[in-house]
Amino acid sequence: MSDLSFKPISLDTDTEERSRPSLSYWQDAWIRLRANKRAFTSLFVIIGMLVFACAGPLVWRIDPDAQDLDQTSKPPWGDRNALVQTYEPWEGVVSEEPQGDNLAPQSLELVGDATTTNVRLVWGPVPNSKGYRIFRQIIEPRPGDPLGLPIGETKGSTSVSFEDRLDIKPKSYWYSVVAINEEGEDFSEAATVKVDVAFSTTAANAVERGYIKDQNSVSVGDTIRVPLHPLGTDYLGRDMLARLMEGARISLFIGIVAPFLFVIAGVIYGSIAGFLGRNIDHILMRFADFVIALPFLLFMILFKLLFGIGPGESGILPMLVALVLLSWPGAARLVRGEILQIREEGYVEASRLLGTKTPRLILRHMIPNTMGVVLVTFTFAVPSAIFTEAFLSFIGMGVTAPTASWGSMCNDGIKTMESTPHELIFPALFISVTVLAFNFLGDGLRDALDARMRYGE
Repeated sequence: MSDLSFKPISLDTDTEERSRPSLSYWQDAWIRLRANKRAFTSLFVIIGMLVFACAGPLVWRIDPDAQDLDQTSKPPWGDRNALVQTYEPWEGVVSEEPQGDNLAPQSLELVGDATTTNVRLVWGPVPNSKGYRIFRQIIEPRPGDPLGLPIGETKGSTSVSFEDRLDIKPKSYWYSVVAINEEGEDFSEAATVKVDVAFSTTAANAVERGYIKDQNSVSVGDTIRVPLHPLGTDYLGRDMLARLMEGARISLFIGIVAPFLFVIAGVIYGSIAGFLGRNIDHILMRFADFVIALPFLLFMILFKLLFGIGPGESGILPMLVALVLLSWPGAARLVRGEILQIREEGYVEASRLLGTKTPRLILRHMIPNTMGVVLVTFTFAVPSAIFTEAFLSFIGMGVTAPTASWGSMCNDGIKTMESTPHELIFPALFISVTVLAFNFLGDGLRDALDARMRYGE
């Protein structure tokens, strides 16, 4: 042979080995999921929500049902100072008989400090008046607009003072005074003054509310700090953060448990229909079509009656049952489609020839190969269930007061949304963030578990 003949390579020759590590289906899916930043971030958001719901109450030990009527609808940025005060009766002010031709009460002004205990006003008299009517408004009255809530009247033109003690909140008020005639009709222009009310309490009440431990440690006129409410309070003075934690437990419980149960039911039902095929498949899927056509809201009402849930009572169990019994056909359809493809695979036929019985064949070989579809279906079903719970609680058919859920909190918050928007914003924000996180995670899982994309870019 010539010198150009091939010769075996020596074992001592250095060679560079390039090989791709062998990865299982789930290992490859995990790598693809981690590469999807949006989906991976959403996974941590969901874990954070679960920790917030389960471990949060162990850290923030405030009773979500405890009411502090001195701090109702307190925003998270509200003042935490409280003035220690004791109430002393006020005799008011009486002026001399007015002279001149004043057309409106003169020099309307505040007497002393304006606190939640009382607001005292005094003004100059109007000639020929038979008394004065006092109004209170939470927005500045404009010309031609109503002056606000009439909170009292005085008799006689010389009675030129008034003390307001009617459900005063620590906010800004506009007080207006007009003179009235013998028929009780307004006959003068209004005098208006803006008053900024400070929160006040007595030493005994501060001890009862837990603001201080010993009432002898403070004196009248001292300023104390009230307990911190990081997210404010609701219209009954309940801590918003504690109620959001309680609401998270209810909303996530329904949002996770209900999809888990109806997805499992759909997997079993769809696997049987897809594997057996023919007439049985036709009958089972027509029944699934029938269930899809059933009105959910009607059955929710029927289940509430069946379980004896009266008006104003929380219907958590009827809601859970209705979701499970009426939501499984979607998962069943998806799994049936996968089973119809898998049952034609060679390994299924080989297992059947080896004598594997049908139940084991479905559980051992077919259902595990549909887990990708099942997992994605479950991930997308969770936000749908959370929205359903929020909607039913919002219209008063799901979770109702005093039990907290994000939906029932939105229902409470919408009543005071213009004056205290934080009562609506925070539960709505938690619903939105959780639903978006599950949707983004579902998108990421759908891409990561798609076998056709395993060897992409």
